[in-house]
Amino acid sequence: MCNIYTGTPTDRYDSDCRSIRIQGCVTSIRLENEFWEILYQMALEEKQTVPQFINVLYDEILDTHKDVNNFTSFLRVACAIYLHRKGQIELAH
Repeated sequence: MCNIYTGTPTDRYDSDCRSIRIQGCVTSIRLENEFWEILYQMALEEKQTVPQFINVLYDEILDTHKDVNNFTSFLRVACAIYLHRKGQIELAH
């Protein structure tokens, strides 16, 4: 594969744990730096900070599904969907 994936700089897949207040409660979210960067771009498009944007997503997922089993996984999938909609990746069904 000619190092397409393994040549990725390690700082892109290093993880970072950030404290965020969601619905008034402080919690920690650990994501790889690549996902934090995508969330930053998503938030920027919505004219929000990343914590504000994450709160909107959290509220919306509660409204839609009434429960959040794995919010961190949801954030990763939301990033993949965002890239897909931007035409940067294709998703398998």
